Amino acid sequence: MKTKPTYVVAICGASGVVYGIRLVKALVASPCRVILMVSEGGFRVLDHEAGFKPGDNLETFLAAQGVVCHPESTIKVFEQTDYAASPASGSFVHSGMAVVPCSMKSLANIAAGFADNLITRSADVCLKERRPLILVPRETPFSLIHLENMTRACRAGATILPPSPSFYTFASTLEALVDTVVARILDHLNVDHDLVPRWSNGTR
Repeated sequence: MKTKPTYVVAICGASGVVYGIRLVKALVASPCRVILMVSEGGFRVLDHEAGFKPGDNLETFLAAQGVVCHPESTIKVFEQTDYAASPASGSFVHSGMAVVPCSMKSLANIAAGFADNLITRSADVCLKERRPLILVPRETPFSLIHLENMTRACRAGATILPPSPSFYTFASTLEALVDTVVARILDHLNVDHDLVPRWSNGTR
């Protein structure tokens, strides 16, 4: 029996939580397990940008955002203080991790190997175990410190994937524009999808 893939998604305290929500939605549309981590800052941005309120059930909130699980999919939610969660151990095998959006604080900690919470520890495990780690840094402009942290993380094995939407697909809705970024994240997690049409011989 084929084992369902497991993906780790972390939402940190930067603008752009819509990318993390949409990634979860795309992943659980097919049989898989998603381990979702939200930092303290991530919860604050979910409140500000998406209407999530303290005390709300995150799974119920995601359902209201249009996240519908395939019958064979599951979502397990952890907070950043759940240090004993499975992804904190290198012996726990999964298919890859995406930090989306990735705050500059989380980027700095990951680049420095400062595993001070579940998210940064899980990212550190990905690097040492050579598993896919996609960081989606949401900041502009980038300072030299930001760029050097990205370079360090990239040299250690992370993929730096800024949320730069593609306009050649002529997206007609905000969600379709968001999908142009999420599609690239899925590509780097080796997940099949049909979120956006692929460029082919310069035609669309």
